[in-house]
This record gives sequence, structure tokens and C-alpha cells, in this order.
Amino acid sequence: MADSLRRLINNESCRILQEKLESWYKDYHINSCDQNLNRCCEIIEMNSMIQGQLFTILNQTAREGGHYAGVETIKSRLLPWLGTCFSSTTSGRPFETSLSLIQESIEKERQLREFASTRNHELQQLEKELNSTRLQLTLVQQDLAEAQMALEDTKTKSATTLLAAEDEIVHLKAALKASQAQEESALRNLDRLNDYEQQVQILKDEIAILGAQKSVLHSRLARSRSPSPRRCQSRSPSPLPLRSCSPGRARLTNAARHAHLVARFSEIYTQERLDAQNLLRTYIDDLEIVQRIIYVAAVESFHAAKMAFRQFKMRVRKTLSLTYSGPESLEDTVLDYIVRHEDLYDVQASVNEVIRAMNINPKISFPPEVDFIMISSLIRELCRVAFSMQTLVPPLDIAFGADGELFNESKYRRSYDSDFTAPLVVYHVWPALIENDSIIVKGEAVSKRGALWSRRSRGKSRSRSRSMSPILSHSASPSRTLLPRSRSPSPIRSGSPSKWACSVYNASWFSH
Repeated sequence: MADSLRRLINNESCRILQEKLESWYKDYHINSCDQNLNRCCEIIEMNSMIQGQLFTILNQTAREGGHYAGVETIKSRLLPWLGTCFSSTTSGRPFETSLSLIQESIEKERQLREFASTRNHELQQLEKELNSTRLQLTLVQQDLAEAQMALEDTKTKSATTLLAAEDEIVHLKAALKASQAQEESALRNLDRLNDYEQQVQILKDEIAILGAQKSVLHSRLARSRSPSPRRCQSRSPSPLPLRSCSPGRARLTNAARHAHLVARFSEIYTQERLDAQNLLRTYIDDLEIVQRIIYVAAVESFHAAKMAFRQFKMRVRKTLSLTYSGPESLEDTVLDYIVRHEDLYDVQASVNEVIRAMNINPKISFPPEVDFIMISSLIRELCRVAFSMQTLVPPLDIAFGADGELFNESKYRRSYDSDFTAPLVVYHVWPALIENDSIIVKGEAVSKRGALWSRRSRGKSRSRSRSMSPILSHSASPSRTLLPRSRSPSPIRSGSPSKWACSVYNASWFSH
């Protein structure tokens, strides 16, 4: 059977038959009737030869299958086709239609076999893929189970670690609180220790003074009980022997301290003064008021420091005069003691005195929501420098300045916004430093033409508004009398009502 198929393929009968049909179709309208009939008979003969070969192959194929093999196919395919062919010939159907139907059936059968084989192959591939997928799924399920076990183990360990960490955090918080309490206790103890040390130092000084007084009293008591010829001779009007006056520490260091204090005074002008001016400018827009406040603070600081120095010097002289018997003069000894113990100077008391004086000064005003204590650092430095300047020989002081005085080129330098042709001083910015009426460091002043008369007229109107202040007059409105000032309630400023009157007056004048 295979040989018959091979021979049929090699003969190329079907290809030749197709070529003849195409050639006949092209020349059909050109040929004559006899030529067309001859062509048709030739094609029929070739087709019959092909059909004979196909029937031979069909016979061999059926024979190879046995007696009953292919019966169903012959019944369902061949016999109906033969019946159709015979019926079509009798009914007049063309033979080409039958041939096309046969070819279509053969082509569909071939496609069906190919589709079946393809489907079988695909099913085998799908089964293989399904088996591999099932295997992978089994492996993934095993991995998932292992991951769940590891997760449970990790959860257990994390919970244990979290509990331990929480316990440690609680212990650390407790230790931190304990350390903070210990630190606070240590700080309190340190403050107490500092207070105790200060008290001990004060007590030591008092004990020394009391010891000196005791020794003096004992010596007086002994002299009163047992009179001696020396005592009688001491009462005689003969002059006392002169003591040798040797220079003390104050005189030896006078030049160095003089240079240091002059430099410090200039440094305060260039640094602390500008810092205080910038701080005040955040509350006061008028530069003149700010500069007046700083100048008054400098003048009052020197005044308070000089008063404190005199009182301190009187106390030291009174204490040392009871027991002093050295070779130096008492004044030099007192000065040496003050130079060595400048730290005993109560600078805060001077600062409070300066602020008290500034609060009642009618030349300056201040907004009600702030206080002069905000420039206490400048006042403190000025008081310290002024106190130290009083220990010099001769002492240093600041020059007196008054608004409307004649401008002195050797005493002041004009500010940048001054009228350099004006002869009078409107107000002062910084005082000049003098020594025995000699200028050491120039001050700064503002000079302008016509400004002094305008300020006097403003002073008159300001005095009239001051007489109508809510504190000095009961005819003012209740809303103004109840207006509080929010400055810090220090014991310095809570004393005199006149001070409050001046402050309210200055605040109201500045707001106008």
C-alpha cells in the first residue's frame, strides 16, 4: 500500500491534472467546441486513472485491516459517496462538484487527524505541567509550613525579648529618676555649701573684727587697772613720733589699674552700651530716648558707686582704726584693704539704687510693659568700674553735663546725626572721663540748631500733662486710674507713690 502511494505521488498525476484544468480554463473561450471536448475527455481519462489507483490503494488498505476492519468507514463514507455520484450523474449535476466535495472531505479528515494529534500532544504537555505544578505546590506547602514554624519561633523570641527590654527600660527609668534626684540633691547641697562658705567667710571677718575689738578692750582694761609712767607721758602734750610712710599695694599698682580701668571704660562704651541700645530699640523707636536712658544710667551708676565707696571706706576706717599700728598711714591701709577686697562690694545694692533713681528721673520715659532692670548688666559693669576708679590716686570721675550747655570740642565729640555747626548740646550720649578736671576720655553728645527750644516747649506741655496724671489728681477718669504697669514688682520700685506718678507721666508723654 505504501508503495502504491509513493508511485502515485511520484507520477505527479494530480499536478498534471491541475495544470491541464488551468490551461483549459484559460483557453476555453478561444478553443472550438471539438477542442474543448477533447480537453475534457483527456482530463476525465486522467482522473479515472487517478481514481483507479486510489481504489486499488483502498482495496489494499481494507485488506490489510482484516475482514471487518474499515467496514464502518466504507459504510459511512464510500457507499454514500458512490450513491451521491450516481444520483448526481442521473440528475445532471456536474462531476466537478463531486470532486470538490471529495477533496474537501479528505482535507477536513486530514485537519481532524492533525488537530487530534495536536490535542493529544497538548494534553500530554498539560499533564506534565500539572504534575510539575503539583510537585512545586507540595514543595511550597512544605516551605510555608517551615516558615510558619520559624515565624512562631521568632514571635516567641520577640515576645521574650520585648518583655526583657520593657523590664530593662523600667529599671533604667528608675535609675534615671534616682540619679536625677541625687543630682538635684547634690546641687542643693552645693548651693548650701556655697551659702555656708559665704556665711563662714562673713563670720570669720566678724570674728577677726571682734577679736581685734576684744584685744583693744583688754589692753584698755589693763591700762585702766595698772597705770604706768608711759601712760602719763602719753598724756603729755608732746608731739607723737612720725611714722615712716612706705608705699602700699594700692599705690604700687595704681598705674596698671589706671590703664586697665580706662580701657575697660572705653570697652563698655563700644560693647555693653551698644548691646543695651539694641535691646532698648526693640521696645522704643525713638533713638533719643534710648540714648538718654543709657546716659542717665551711666551718671547714676557713678553716683551710686561713689556713695557705696564712701560708706565702705568709712566702715573699713572705723574697723581698722581700733587695732591699726603699722608703719603706713591709716588712709593707705584702708585703700589697700579696699583694693584687696573689692569683691566685698555689694554691686547689686548699687544696681537697685540706680534703677530706683532712673524710675523717678523726669528726663527719661519708658514703655509700661518693660523695666529698667533689662539693662542691669550695663549698670552692673558701670558700677564696678566706677567703684574701682575711686581706689585710684587720684580717683577718676565723669564730667558734669547739662542739656543746653556750650559744646566743648575737648570734652565731647559729636554724634553722627549732629549738626556740626550748632553751638549748644541738645542731649548727651556718653559722659566724659576726667582726672583732676582733666579730660582723659572724651564723651559723646548731640548738637542741633533749634532743637533745645522745641524740647523746652515739649517740657512745658509735658509738665501740664504730668499735673493731670491719674495718681496725683483725683479728677482723672477711672479707666486711667486703674491702668496697671506690668514691670517687675521689685522691692525697690514699690515704695514711693511719687515715683509711680513720674513713671505713669513719662509713659503717657511717650505715647503722645
